[in-house]
Amino acid sequence: MGILVGLEHVAHEWPGKQILHDATIGINEGERIGIVGRNGDGKSTLLQLIGHQIESDAGSITWRNNISVGMLTQSDRLDDGDTVIHAVMGDIPEYEWASDPKIRSICDELLVDVDWQSQVDTLSGGQRRRVDLARVLSRDWDVLLMDEPTNHLDMHAIRWLAGHLVRRWPAGTGALLVVTHDRWFLDEVCEHMWEVHDGIIDPFEGGYSAYIQQRVERQRQAAASEERRQNVLRKELNWLAHGAKARSSKPKFRIEAARALLAQDPPVRDSIELRRLAVGRLGKQVFELKNISVRFENQTILEELNWIVGPGDRIGILGENGAGKSTLLRLMCGKLRPTTGFLKIGKTVQLAVMSQQLEGLAAHDNERVEDLLSSFKQIYYIGGKPQSPQQMAEQLGFTRADWPTFIKDLSGGQRRRLAILAVLLQEPNVLILDEPGNDLDTDMLAVIEDLLDGWPGTLLLVTHDRFLMERVTDDQYAIIDRHLRHCPGGVDEYLQLLDESKAAAASGVSLQSSVASDASTQVSSGLSNQERRAAKKRFDAVERRLKKLREETDKLQDALAAHDPTDYQGLLEIQEHLNTNKQEIAELEDVWLELADKLELA
Repeated sequence: MGILVGLEHVAHEWPGKQILHDATIGINEGERIGIVGRNGDGKSTLLQLIGHQIESDAGSITWRNNISVGMLTQSDRLDDGDTVIHAVMGDIPEYEWASDPKIRSICDELLVDVDWQSQVDTLSGGQRRRVDLARVLSRDWDVLLMDEPTNHLDMHAIRWLAGHLVRRWPAGTGALLVVTHDRWFLDEVCEHMWEVHDGIIDPFEGGYSAYIQQRVERQRQAAASEERRQNVLRKELNWLAHGAKARSSKPKFRIEAARALLAQDPPVRDSIELRRLAVGRLGKQVFELKNISVRFENQTILEELNWIVGPGDRIGILGENGAGKSTLLRLMCGKLRPTTGFLKIGKTVQLAVMSQQLEGLAAHDNERVEDLLSSFKQIYYIGGKPQSPQQMAEQLGFTRADWPTFIKDLSGGQRRRLAILAVLLQEPNVLILDEPGNDLDTDMLAVIEDLLDGWPGTLLLVTHDRFLMERVTDDQYAIIDRHLRHCPGGVDEYLQLLDESKAAAASGVSLQSSVASDASTQVSSGLSNQERRAAKKRFDAVERRLKKLREETDKLQDALAAHDPTDYQGLLEIQEHLNTNKQEIAELEDVWLELADKLELA
């Protein structure tokens, strides 16, 4: 296994930001590397340096002789006056690419809705991205560099791309470096991870999940090492301050040792956290849709939707690009009237919406960050402690230097974080989020997941981030062929239904008859496949809830034992909370046993 690309003592700096400092690392044949790090830490810059798109300030980046390196950047460089087919294939003769099954499969997946003879400047942003992706994938490269390749792709296309990259090269050949915030994609494709932070590149073995485990262990070891260093430092500083008075000078080597300890202070990495604000009381009814259809001119987008969303429901909405997901969300938040049918919204619903285009924030583009934060009430109680919007913004990685910045001048990640904070400051009991993970790094996505995981209100989520979808929602519904379908089996069932729909459309067989045939198939326990999937989904949700309740109960019991015995009111509140938890645990255990018996898992 030889080195294809080598970085030696590479340093690079943008104004006010050190991106890399004395970085030395290599890319070997057969490696599939995912690059992660916080927004602004230099992931895209690293790819551009490796791809010789920009020159480093110091050091060298060497390609092995005669290798070919392909690169997909976040912004395409397609010629607006070019045709789609020429933008993808260039001057390759048609008989060559048309006879290549690999190229045909790429075009069939990525360009299925694109007129190959149309000009590039007539395409939507998503279509341009897929044309550029097809251009890169259609050629043979020894090393492939990809910056956010899943942008503008739906889950079906992301699954296809992951499979294509896994099979693209024979084992032990080629190399892939990919920058993406899609953690499912990283786990599917990558066998190594690089974390870019504080001017360095930290390598990790394995995919994203393995990287997280190793990173936690490294942080634990670093914390233990830092504690030991601080203990030594305190002794040295104490000696410097209180040394023997009779001495006119202190031994030079001791002074130098103390200074060296001070110089070893590691850089402080921004800590980001989100904490749950108050949530208003939510009644028994949230949304009820009856016989709803939506049509634009002669095109039907949604057809005969009947759906009830209740309090505490955590629902993910799936569908291909253009299937009608955003239309459904606009309908439910009152921005769109149905063509037929009616929508009923509960009287106690306090709704907050974050759209994909951040429309709510765009209205404040010409305001400064401090103006927006000042427009909310100035005291919120979180965990019993008062906090201002400015303090909460600082917990999301903003600094006081950001306050005078116009919102239109913020980076994509900063705008997304500010939009999330603005939504939470409304203290809603119903959240509608359309692609909340766009422009966010993996650390920030984990913070949002932690917040949403314990969200007590109703949540409706649209996202192509499979990891986010499966983590924070309990039920998934899919828009397929204009109808809303429940997917008890989650994303896997949705992708299977989508494949069946495409196959049915190709063969002229209706999907409804295919579904009816599947539902009639019985399994050994007497449950249909659909009923079994629903029961398994419910079983997993109950198991997760039981685990959380038991952990919370343990903490409450510890709190009760440690509480001031003279504070009767405080003791009573903890005990009431404890009793409520125990009652819910008992009820859920009965449900768990019943489901386990059904599934023959007990």
